[in-house]
Amino acid sequence: MDRIFDATTHVFDPLHRFWERDTTERAVAGLLVVFFLLSLGAIELNRQGMLPSALAAQLPVSHYMAINLAFTFVLIMEVVSLIFTLPCSISKALGKQFEILALIFIRNSFKELSLLPEPISIVGQIDVFWRILADGGGSIAIFALLGLYLRLQGGPAKSLKSGVALYRFIASKKIVAFALLIIFFVMGLYNVWLLVSGQGLFHFFQNFYTVLIFSDILLVLIAQCFQPGFRAVFRNSGYALATLMIRLALTAPPFYNVLIGTTSVVFALLLTLIYDQFYAGRKT
Repeated sequence: MDRIFDATTHVFDPLHRFWERDTTERAVAGLLVVFFLLSLGAIELNRQGMLPSALAAQLPVSHYMAINLAFTFVLIMEVVSLIFTLPCSISKALGKQFEILALIFIRNSFKELSLLPEPISIVGQIDVFWRILADGGGSIAIFALLGLYLRLQGGPAKSLKSGVALYRFIASKKIVAFALLIIFFVMGLYNVWLLVSGQGLFHFFQNFYTVLIFSDILLVLIAQCFQPGFRAVFRNSGYALATLMIRLALTAPPFYNVLIGTTSVVFALLLTLIYDQFYAGRKT
């Protein structure tokens, strides 16, 4: 088993370092700008009827959708960062998921703009305004609650001393993260294939969060092997439940999605606060 741990670590760690490099971050930011400008250009060509019919059918005609596409690109990058965060700690990874949820609500707000005319006007579309306000307000609420959540997070768990056990524990989580990385890219390539073949796209982030629920449960079970005890199992299971609530928020109707998403952060806050106040640092 140690050979598998070593092999995974030797592959995962270089990928993680490459992703965290400043040069990689700058390159991704540059690609985002180019992608946004190309999206605007492609949408304008589509509006002018200058694209082949097969391609035109797959592209939007509202310039506002370019904003949605740009935020989708940002979300993809954030999900990759989330995958690389998983071996650090379950609580830190959950914080990353809250960041993604806040960005999804922001994206939803801009996505509603595609229902408005150009130039922009809300005459006869007041319901669109309320959905924009709800998603935007939800993202602000999660952003604020996330700040409290991150402030409550202390250092890494100290129930494991450094040594072989800690190495195996982290390596086990890297195996899960590496598998998630493969699943993420396979799902992405499948979505691209659906787009090219003219079929409808599936909801990528909703389906990937479903995968995250199962991966979180797997991480809880792995943690129990190295950190047995009621308190650790309950805490990690609670964080997995918060992930489930995020998944429900992504599929809930307008207004309810914000309520469920905000509740998931409050739940994680209470769990962290109660654990730190009454259980952290105890030996038994």
